[in-house]
Parts: sequence; C-alpha cells; structure tokens
Amino acid sequence: MNKIVGVKFETETQLKYYYIGKNLVKKDDKVVVSTDKGLELGKVVTDVHPIDDKKLKKELPSIIRLSTKKDFINYKENKKLAGQALKKCKKIVKEMNLEMDVIEAYFTLDKDHLIFNFYADNRVDFRELAKELAYIYKTRIELRQIGVRDKAKKIGGLGCCGRELCCAKFLNKFDSVTISMAKNQNLSLNPNKINGVCGRLLCCLKYEDEIYSLEKERFPKIGSHVKYQDKDVKVTGLNVINDLVKIETNNGIVFVGLDEIKFDKNNHAGKKNGKPRSH
Repeated sequence: MNKIVGVKFETETQLKYYYIGKNLVKKDDKVVVSTDKGLELGKVVTDVHPIDDKKLKKELPSIIRLSTKKDFINYKENKKLAGQALKKCKKIVKEMNLEMDVIEAYFTLDKDHLIFNFYADNRVDFRELAKELAYIYKTRIELRQIGVRDKAKKIGGLGCCGRELCCAKFLNKFDSVTISMAKNQNLSLNPNKINGVCGRLLCCLKYEDEIYSLEKERFPKIGSHVKYQDKDVKVTGLNVINDLVKIETNNGIVFVGLDEIKFDKNNHAGKKNGKPRSH
C-alpha cells in the first residue's frame, strides 16, 4: 500500500503530477521532487490518498523531502536569474534574426536545466541560439516551441466574457473545438465573435455544445414543416435558450414559442423543402 499526493509547480500551474508521499507530507506542504529535467520545488495540492500498488498503472516517483529555507532562497534566486536570462535570450534572438517569440524562462531548482518556452508560426533552427545560451549559462539548455493556445495560457488575460482566460485559470488540456460547435449553437461565424485572444475558436464552445445538442432534441429541424395556428409553416431558425422557433408565415418571418407549434417529436425532421425527408 502506497500513499500518493498531487503536486503542482509554479511553471505549470494547471498541471498536477502524482508522487509517492512521505509519512510527514500533507496538503499545502512545499516539497522537493525529481523530474525529467532535474530537481524542482513543488506544492502538495491534494490530501494523502492510500492506494494499492496493483492499481498503479505505472511506477510513480517519490517525493525527495520537504523543502527547506535554503531551497526557497535558491528558488527565488533562480527566478530572478531566469528573468535576466529571458531578456538576454530575447536580445540574442533579435541579433540572430530568428522568427520566434520567447515568452518564458526558468531554471530547475538544482540549475541542471534552463528551459525557454517560445512561440513561432513555423519551425525554427535554434541550434546556434542554444549553443550561445549554453556557453553563457554553463548548463543544459532546452528550447521548447509551444502553440498559440499554450502561449495564451502562459501569458494570461481576460476573455470576451470579462473573466480570466479559462486556459490560464483551470484547463489542464486543450480539447478539440470545431466550427460545427459554433453552428450548433447558432452563433455568428464572425471570427471576432467566436475566436479567443489566441486567435483560435473559443474553448467555451466545447463546454456548451453538449447541452445545445440535447436541448435541440425538443425542437423541429430547421427547414422542416410544422403546424402553427392550424397552418403548415416552415421552420427557418431556432432560439434554444429562449424556447423560440423562427417560422415563415404568409405575414412574414416571426418567432413563436415552442409550445405554440405542433410537430411529430418522434420524427421532428418533418418535411424539408416541401418533400418528405428520407431516413
């Protein structure tokens, strides 16, 4: 039986990694752990959970120890040096005319690695840059190209809703978001309306897509024919949020309540373009 805890790092605030906990480790403790890049300072963000070894899908690393005052001093110093390294790297990038935007730099606690995250539209040959940085800082250099959504996550900001960006606040991974989700929600396909600050489709389109799909099962299909005031009318649009159906009548196009129309809910496609719809 092992005891595991979740640990987060400041450099990856939304990702949680699991470690075998020591007996004295508890939630909110600062700990030193080993990563594939070297030693890092992390924070325990979960309670201790006992787990049967057989249920572990892979072997987990163990927490090395609780952090000390010296570890925290080193961490603060590393953070300061990383800020200076970021400025230096940006300067060299400009001198080398490399088309890349370096947005973050950080040292591992043991200074075994100096990692730079950068964004670029295309692949970048940064070999000479890496050599120059290694010569200056006398440590292993890692340059990691990230996507535009990762860039927004790192930098942060406010979304069109006025709240902090979802990617910066709580998203651990990016789900696929498609234009069909915007269409399903009857949104304008204007990029200014459906794209986030990263320039990609809003993540929140994914959150709401399922409920729209479920709610639409109560409605007739757009293009189908329904009964309104004992007349056959064509459905030209839907307002799922307000339970309204847009119909075409002899007097023009109007919105009416869903409860004001009649249609076969078991076959709510009705007729399309004046002909029975095949199934």
